[in-house]
Parts: sequence; C-alpha cells; structure tokens
Amino acid sequence: MTLKVLLGQPLRQTTGFVANLLELSGLNWSVPDFSTLSRRQKTLDVTIPYRGSKGALNLLIDSTGIKVEGEGEWHTRKHGGSKRRSRAAARTGGAARSWRKIHVGIDEQTLEIRAVEVTSGNLGDAPMLPDLLAQLPAGEEIATVTADGAYDTRGCHDAIVARGAAAVIPPRRTAGPWKPDTAGARARNEILRASKHLGRRPGALAELERVPPAQRIHPARAA
Repeated sequence: MTLKVLLGQPLRQTTGFVANLLELSGLNWSVPDFSTLSRRQKTLDVTIPYRGSKGALNLLIDSTGIKVEGEGEWHTRKHGGSKRRSRAAARTGGAARSWRKIHVGIDEQTLEIRAVEVTSGNLGDAPMLPDLLAQLPAGEEIATVTADGAYDTRGCHDAIVARGAAAVIPPRRTAGPWKPDTAGARARNEILRASKHLGRRPGALAELERVPPAQRIHPARAA
C-alpha cells in the first residue's frame, strides 16, 4: 500500500510491480491478490513518514492550477465523439470544465510537501498562507517563509511573525510603508526599506534575513 501511494499507481499495477521486484530479488515470497488488497485498503491508514530538515524549517509557499473535467468530457475523451457533441454536452453541464488551485508549502531542503490546501480557482493565494502554516506542528521551528509578491499582505506577514519566522516576500514595485501597528507590519516595512537599499535582485531579501537586525543598514542613514 505504501508503494501504491508513493508511486501513484493503480492497485493492480502495484501488485505486478511488487511481484516483479520480489522475483528480481530472488525472494520466494507471495504477493496478496487484488481482492485481498482491495478489502484491506478500506481500513488501512497509510502514513508516509516525514524525513525532516536539519535545523529550522525554511518553507517555500506557492500555488498552481489544475483543470478538472466534467463527466461528459471524460466520456468524450475515452470513447470518442465529435466536437459538436462536446459543445452540446457543455451547454447542458455534462462536460463542464472547472479549475482548482493547489496551495503548497514545501521544505526547501528536502523538497517534501509539508502543507497543502485545495480550493476553487477564484480564491486568491494570500488568504491561504495562514492555513498552510497552521498545518505545521505548533512546536516546530520555522526560520523563513519564502513566497512571491502576491503574498505581500498584512494577513500573511502577521501569520509569519506569529510563528516566529522571517518573511522572504518581495514587496510590490509600487508598495509603500504600512502603519506599524502590528509586528507583521513592522517586519514588512523593514523588508520594504531593505528592498529599496539592496534592490529586487534574487536573493537580496534572503541575504537580509541572515543579518542580525541591529546590524542592518537603514537606507536613510546610508545616504
């Protein structure tokens, strides 16, 4: 069952794959038949262990879209059919397509997915970042959270600071300072000042996060 989950294969293909592996290994072990595995997988909870990073977690946040086909379109692709039939089915809702968004948080070191959310296609990226962080154990240390400019919002920065992490999120080119009424807003204003001083080149914000706050150069003082 673990191999089935890891490889993303149907059950019959996984059974044949395991049988071939055992044969190549010279092991005279029997493989459960398809019916037995089908009964067992109804109640078997397969958990893939997380290897974990060495030290604090550096989390990468992003999202992507996937297309979901309606039942009518799936039948048309499988059994064939004219474009006219597909259009007719679409008008009746039988072949309607829809989009879903997958929001993921990935361990920078191991590239393992640590958090995931699936939403409708019309939901923005930024509102999902707090939910992704909430999936991580409360006691786990997070060093940085890296994301693109779409996550440059108060909600995201507040959620990141609440977990004791540093945000590596480039402000928008037209961004201005926020009212420093929360820890997240103050941290974001520091990023904005640093981006104006260091530029928006790749890695500039990451370099800032490695510098102790007391040693960071304020652009106004450096002028």
